[in-house]
Parts: sequence; C-alpha cells; structure tokens
Amino acid sequence: MAEGDGVACREIRVRLDGTASERDVAALKKWLEREPPLEMRVHEGLLQIHERPRTDGGGAPMGVGMDIVLALVGAGAKTIFDEVLSQVKQAVEAWSNNRREVEDGDPPTGSVGPVHPDAR
Repeated sequence: MAEGDGVACREIRVRLDGTASERDVAALKKWLEREPPLEMRVHEGLLQIHERPRTDGGGAPMGVGMDIVLALVGAGAKTIFDEVLSQVKQAVEAWSNNRREVEDGDPPTGSVGPVHPDAR
C-alpha cells in the first residue's frame, strides 16, 4: 500500500521556510482566499483557510512560525482533495512569482502537502 492510501486526509498544509515573515504568511493566506477556485469553495462552505501554529511531526510546537491550513469540509472524495491540492500548489507558486516581482529579495520557499490525521 502506498503512503497515504486509505488515509482520510482532509487538510492541506502550506508551510513557508524560515526566511518567511509574519507578513509573508498573512499575504499568502489572503492570496489563497482570493484565488478564484479556492474562493468559490470557501463561499460554498466546502473549504476553510486558517493559520495554525507550526508543529513538528509529533504535534509539538516549533518556534514562532505559522502554517496555513486548508480544511476540506464534508468533502472526503479523493478526487476533490487532489483537485484542491493541485490548485493550492499552483496558487502558492503564483504568489511566490508575484512577491518576487513586487518586493526586494527572494520570496520564502513554500511547501504544500496533505496533513495526516495523526500529525494534527
């Protein structure tokens, strides 16, 4: 069985690297909330976007960082999860490209992936 098979992943975590500021996290969250396919799902009540204190793999707090978590509500179908995951990855890349154009310095590197139930 491949990793993730049979696991009811309904949350997606967006994590910016250590160079990110609180302003970067807030800006990316706003960007995600305004991305048309994600915004539509939020307005339909199928998706929630919020910040969560960063934790390590065991759930212990890690420093002062924040993650952005997108939670699918009442939508357990793998096809919907995969579609939203792809949309989030595209949105994070678009935000990074935009930030590179409008601000000095390189944007923080972002990672996007499912949150497994035992890592919440």
